[in-house]
Amino acid sequence: RSSSAKQWLDNIRTRSTEGVIFVTSTLEPPQQAELRRLNIPAVIVDPAGVPAQDAPTIGATNWAGSLRATEYLIGLGHRRIGFIAGPPQLMCSRARMDGYRAALEAAGIPIDDRLIQAGNFYHEAGFSGGVRLLGLTEPPTAIFASSDQMALGVYEAVRQRGLRMPDDISVVGFDDLPEVRWCSPPLTTVRQPLAEMGMLAARTVLRLARGEKVESPRVELATELVIRDSAAAPQADRGSSE
Repeated sequence: RSSSAKQWLDNIRTRSTEGVIFVTSTLEPPQQAELRRLNIPAVIVDPAGVPAQDAPTIGATNWAGSLRATEYLIGLGHRRIGFIAGPPQLMCSRARMDGYRAALEAAGIPIDDRLIQAGNFYHEAGFSGGVRLLGLTEPPTAIFASSDQMALGVYEAVRQRGLRMPDDISVVGFDDLPEVRWCSPPLTTVRQPLAEMGMLAARTVLRLARGEKVESPRVELATELVIRDSAAAPQADRGSSE
């Protein structure tokens, strides 16, 4: 790992680099020191919400996005909403968990810890968390997976249990990866504005290269709920309205 970092820094030195953009990366102290020595500005595109770095960071509103997704499920009539969390050491995981809990509390819905499963943002954790949630004596009527990859893992848990989405269970994700609009059913999810984050990072690093100051060390761009076909009213509510 140290050899790859040395090679990376050697490339920076030999290419007359004007600025560096890191994506989902921690800027290590030796890298910070060398970039400062070379007077090369750096910006971090940080969807994961890593703790503050010695460089401007561009992130997204994880708390607000999670709040909105949970409010959407509550608005459909769901009261037992399962949640599959991300790695607890990441700020974005904690923000998404807090948004979920805040929406439940605002709606007067008691938080049931049995409905909260640990995860790591990958498919396998979504599958195992989905299996545990669907196996509860009182399973949830909706599952909010805090990443799209975990939501796709939940899809497989739902399929193996012989259930249908959104008829038997609603599923919502977070990220809006390109593939989720093509899965069956297309996934309702929280969109992170990754392209906009990249463009802002490029503009920021160019400003720094010109010697201009940046107004804020961290900027968060707005997330957006993208409604597709994986969530609907619980069966009981649909039955009462028919």
